[in-house]
Amino acid sequence: MKQIVTLLAACSLLSACSVVPASVAQGGSSRTSSPGGAVVAARAPAMTQRPVAVAPQQGQCLAELNHAGAQFTPVVDNYFGNGCSTVGTVQLAALTSDSGHMSLGNIGPVQCAVGSALAAWARFGVDRAARQLLGSPLQRIETFGSYSCRNVAGSQRRSAHATAGAIDISAFVLADGRRITVAGDWQSGSAEAKEFLRAVQRSACRRFDTVLGPEYNAAHHDHLHLEGVIEGNSFCR
Repeated sequence: MKQIVTLLAACSLLSACSVVPASVAQGGSSRTSSPGGAVVAARAPAMTQRPVAVAPQQGQCLAELNHAGAQFTPVVDNYFGNGCSTVGTVQLAALTSDSGHMSLGNIGPVQCAVGSALAAWARFGVDRAARQLLGSPLQRIETFGSYSCRNVAGSQRRSAHATAGAIDISAFVLADGRRITVAGDWQSGSAEAKEFLRAVQRSACRRFDTVLGPEYNAAHHDHLHLEGVIEGNSFCR
């Protein structure tokens, strides 16, 4: 294990190094929701990459993410100024379910610990809920992105997105072809789809520090905001 962690720590300093060969290529700018609900592009300023030494807990997180079967690439640390950075992050390509892999759509760099929580939630909270409530395994999770240098809507406080500490989940695609969206199915979907979305939100509240959905405010009508890693009680709305 010590050798694995050492390898992972060294690997995280190289932007092109993959711990697990990614079967799903990801690229382009990430997207997020504006206060009015519109999807906007989130492009990071062009800055010089500044790799830093990997802390012991970061190496452990990378090893745990690898053990979970996730397909990812460690990302070189970047500081963009004005409270925005991507430090200790990974680029996720796919996560493991009970029977295979689940792809991820439109996700950018995310803090390793948040990515690890996402991997566990996707497998044990989302895929299993899809099988039990909808009769089909999960094939893909769609997002509005992760990193975005911006403030919390309506405030002067930096969002967790500004440090890649949050992910906005917009939809779930099942193996049978059905697509369950937060925007379309939270209020107007079938009884099974609505129960599924509420079940996965409840599951997220046991893994993430802050979980915000359509019942929190209008800005979250079309996604679930998953932020941080739970250390005590989560803020779940």
